[in-house]
Amino acid sequence: QVQLVESGGGLVQAGGSLRLSCAVFARTFSNYAMAWFRQAPGKEREFVAVISWDGSSTYYADSAKGRFTISKDNTKNTQYLQMNSLNAEDTAIYYCAAGGWGVNDRTYDYWGQGTQVTVSS
Repeated sequence: QVQLVESGGGLVQAGGSLRLSCAVFARTFSNYAMAWFRQAPGKEREFVAVISWDGSSTYYADSAKGRFTISKDNTKNTQYLQMNSLNAEDTAIYYCAAGGWGVNDRTYDYWGQGTQVTVSS
């Protein structure tokens, strides 16, 4: 019914930037919040940022504040994560998610396949 497809990951040097995209493919879609999580090797999946369906509200993990910006364009059924000032600690697989507002991954109903972000130090 719903498919989320991330893109934009890659290899960047420390201090660089990446812009991740998440396209939503669905015949119908509820008014879900859209979020980004990430998971480094051997670590638990970690909340990064979330945005309300209408884009009016956002919330960021402390690790993302001041560096990352989440946004969305409902007319294009796409959400974005602009990542600036990247460092090696940002290296992880980044996942797009859709669901209820929250910082726990259990609150989200749909997940993308993930896109790898690697930051060289």
